[in-house]
Amino acid sequence: MFFKHAIKRLSMARMPYSTDVKSALAALRKKTGYTFANCKKALEMHNNDLAKAEQWLNQQAQTMGWAKATKLEGRATAQGLVGVLVRENIGAMVEINCETDFVARNDNFKNFVSHATKVCAQYTEMTDFDGDLWKLGFESEALRNLKLDDGKTLGDHLALLIGTVGENATVRRAICFKTNNELSLFGYTHPSKDSTIPQPNEVRFGRYGAIVAFRSAETNLDLQKNLVQHIIGMDPNKVGEKGKDEPVENKDDEKCLIHQEYLLDPSATVGEILQENQLEVVDFQRFECGEPSKNEAFAAEKLVN
Repeated sequence: MFFKHAIKRLSMARMPYSTDVKSALAALRKKTGYTFANCKKALEMHNNDLAKAEQWLNQQAQTMGWAKATKLEGRATAQGLVGVLVRENIGAMVEINCETDFVARNDNFKNFVSHATKVCAQYTEMTDFDGDLWKLGFESEALRNLKLDDGKTLGDHLALLIGTVGENATVRRAICFKTNNELSLFGYTHPSKDSTIPQPNEVRFGRYGAIVAFRSAETNLDLQKNLVQHIIGMDPNKVGEKGKDEPVENKDDEKCLIHQEYLLDPSATVGEILQENQLEVVDFQRFECGEPSKNEAFAAEKLVN
């Protein structure tokens, strides 16, 4: 009887500790996404201190990520996502690639794309310029070297992502816009989670993306969204100038935006829609995930007066 009561008291004494450990373990796994075994080890090493355990896990993943990044380097990354963010007069579009569509749908991957897009927007925000439009492209190496608030580079965080998802990933390119005066920006992706107009500071994801700079006295967001969708779908290579650029014979081969049949109303051209609504497309950039490189888009900063 004595031993029975002693065992009961011992079990009851252990219950709060066991519950706390399970709670800490569940919280750490949910926050970091790392395995049960790694989270358990981290907590045991740091006396169930969540902050220290998380820091240790990230350091381990960083080290393992760099090793895995080196090991996986060179493996094809044809899948991925384009992230687009537009807020007020700032726009950023980033392409991040991975090996499989499965990883492209992973929350860790999406979070990295969102973070990279916001980092580019933050750098754009610090830019001062004279004129109406400033536009700058980042190639892969320049993107990887961008410094973040935590003192690490985007490349460091990429290694952490590789260590987490277990396959190769690359930061491919980015384009940034900043406008003054009457110019406004609109960004969109396809396929998108919904067809609504993106909210300020909301990063949208898709295999296709575009940012367009418009000039107009009044802002018509629905029309701007439709025109950006047209650019994503019809892939023009330039805006074009009336009287200077002539339409081609075969309408299906038209690459000049103003001469293309408007996607939502093929009876009219984009140029006619723009003229009817007193709207001008000043410049645009379109990304398609995995498309051949367009080096001309990243030559240097571009200013439009």
